[in-house]
Amino acid sequence: MNVLTILRDAWFFYSRNLASIVRLCLPLIVLESCTRLAVSHLFGKDVMPAQELLIGLVFYPLYIAALILFLDARSRGYAPPLREVMKRALPLWPTMAVLAGLGTLLIMLGASLFVLPGLWVMVKIAFAEYLLVLRGLSPLAALKQSFLETRGHFLLVLGCIMAVLLPLWLLEAWIAAQLWAGENAPGPVAVLVDSVVGVVQLLATVVLFRCFMLCSPPMIARDEQS
Repeated sequence: MNVLTILRDAWFFYSRNLASIVRLCLPLIVLESCTRLAVSHLFGKDVMPAQELLIGLVFYPLYIAALILFLDARSRGYAPPLREVMKRALPLWPTMAVLAGLGTLLIMLGASLFVLPGLWVMVKIAFAEYLLVLRGLSPLAALKQSFLETRGHFLLVLGCIMAVLLPLWLLEAWIAAQLWAGENAPGPVAVLVDSVVGVVQLLATVVLFRCFMLCSPPMIARDEQS
């Protein structure tokens, strides 16, 4: 088990299922981008980081929960209708929003101390979303369990995160320099770019799901539980 193998497997799954992933997540990603644009136009330079965070907490938990449920079903050989996947994700939104908020605050707290503590926190809570969605843990329990299950796998998880997110961060910085230099980019262009980047970022969720499945104790099959 190494980073390259996980990346290869995740990319194979992502590319094979891209159409379904786009249909499942893109509408909410576009809506999130449009909301950010509307808030930016409304408040201009007075937009607060807390407002950006709140917008993310409205949309991100829902499409990530849906994607995790889709990944779990496909990994077990099922192909559920996307409408059913989203229907199962809706009740998870409140707890996922709490988890996303807590995780963001922890990462920001770590980053405020220095970059390395922020990365350490990011790695240690990397499995929390999967634990909440797939094992039904509460936000605090999912964070605690993620700290435990990433023990001994720190470098592997860090390598997976950086291999996907670092190029995306560089891409976003380049796009910002090209399109947003001097004045704001046109609204449709901004939404298009944000949406494309958002879909590409979903690869990180696929990569970490693969990592989670390899590093975590196997779950009892749902059929056996029932």
